[in-house]
Amino acid sequence: MDYHFQWRPVLRSLPDMLWGALVTIEIAGLAMLLGTVLAIFLALGKRSGKKYLSWPADVWIETARNTPALFQIYMLYFGLGSLGLQVGSYAALLFGITFNNAGYLAETFRGGFLAVPETQTRAARSLGMGTVQTMWHIVIPQMLRAVFHAMTNQMVWSILMSSLGIIVGLTTDLTGVTQKLNVVTYRTFEYFFVAACLYYIISKAFTLSARIVAWRLFRY
Repeated sequence: MDYHFQWRPVLRSLPDMLWGALVTIEIAGLAMLLGTVLAIFLALGKRSGKKYLSWPADVWIETARNTPALFQIYMLYFGLGSLGLQVGSYAALLFGITFNNAGYLAETFRGGFLAVPETQTRAARSLGMGTVQTMWHIVIPQMLRAVFHAMTNQMVWSILMSSLGIIVGLTTDLTGVTQKLNVVTYRTFEYFFVAACLYYIISKAFTLSARIVAWRLFRY
């Protein structure tokens, strides 16, 4: 093997890669936030027993869970583009991950809702709370507690899935910046090794932060 490792160019480019890492965190965080909100409505729609609510929720969930995330991002970027609806690389990646997150989290939340005892709802109603108040103050907080660790895993998945932005021309996230640097220098191993380390650090930092939050919120 006559390959000679050169780490100095990577170290000089590290600030650019760290900036790309911030963009990656931004995309994953926004996709997780939007996906969580949508997933709550999807889970409630599926539990409603009303076809006009449960059927669209089923279609969304089944599509998100049973088709590749790569195809979902392709459809948003290239598919809508062929119909005359131009979607930027950033938006296509963000909405693609959001769509995927919402589908997976909806099923997770549906199980979380089932974990909340029905007596909690009846007790809230007996105190004069309406349906929305009961759901917002009683049911959803307990549901989120039950699924918190599953949500942590989904967030890590969102961080890693953001690397798919390169397929639609996104060049500002960590993978996009790494590929640009690789094209210029041809130091593939060095740049992608450092990028992999950054993804690992981001994922582990979030996981450890989530454990601390869980310990603070759910220790009783």
